[in-house]
Amino acid sequence: MTAPGPERDEDIAGWVRSLGLDGLVDLHLHFLPERMLTKVWAYFDRVEERVGAAWPIWYRQPEDDRIALLESFGVVRYAPLAYPHKPGMAEWLNGWLAEFAERVPAAVRTATFFPEPSAASYVDEALRAGVRCFKAHVQVGAYDPRDELLDPVWGAISDAGVPVVVHAGHGPERGPYTGLDVFGEVLARHPRLVAVLAHAGMPDYEAAFDLVERYPRVHIDTTMVGVPFTEKLMPLPGNWLDRLAGIADRVVLGTDFPNIPYSYATQLRAIAGWAADDRLGADFLRAVLHDTPARLLSL
Repeated sequence: MTAPGPERDEDIAGWVRSLGLDGLVDLHLHFLPERMLTKVWAYFDRVEERVGAAWPIWYRQPEDDRIALLESFGVVRYAPLAYPHKPGMAEWLNGWLAEFAERVPAAVRTATFFPEPSAASYVDEALRAGVRCFKAHVQVGAYDPRDELLDPVWGAISDAGVPVVVHAGHGPERGPYTGLDVFGEVLARHPRLVAVLAHAGMPDYEAAFDLVERYPRVHIDTTMVGVPFTEKLMPLPGNWLDRLAGIADRVVLGTDFPNIPYSYATQLRAIAGWAADDRLGADFLRAVLHDTPARLLSL
């Protein structure tokens, strides 16, 4: 019998210890330059009319406070993800992310990219500098992941075996190139890409499972998956646990902290609920919360 998930954020650290873990490894959360984060929060403040639900940011605190909160939860390592929405942003963001990882011990170094002539060069530089995870946000960037300018980028990341967290699904809003069928064409060209399908591809959960089953290095993350907020908008399919049991070793913790309209503990309760299934159990829970993301990040 698995331990029920934590009721409150204050309960997280003790719950994690009860599982025999030293801490959590979160592969999908966000830290951004302050001005950029303010704009992201403003987007969520206005999003209700488009997605059908209010999205109050739960952790609207200064950066130092957010870092301290993660430490109090027992998040021992995490991938701070950032993403550009226009040319000329990615390389600047990569510099900011490098500085962030230098001053925050729990943060691994991450990077991002955009379809532009310099992308192959700065991605190669990031790989040589030891970046452990990339972020590709097809929805926000509104770019085609099949763009020929990105072909050497996907190839280099694939060859390096470094994970890339890809937001390619239609949730919470469709973009011109969202859809796992589109990203599936990238995987067909780069079948050894270590891709982590953000939000389990929501709302196309079935298509995400299909890609994980087809490509041995594709994973899904748990970001916003199965929580009450999302279940009202993009509910899990009835066969979720059946299919999850078939790919249990390729599921990783992601939360979208701080840009979530509920507590961090809420996501952990959802994952613990899946682990209550006899086909999953405590081993699955420990793998999702620590072992699998730690392996992907080469910790």
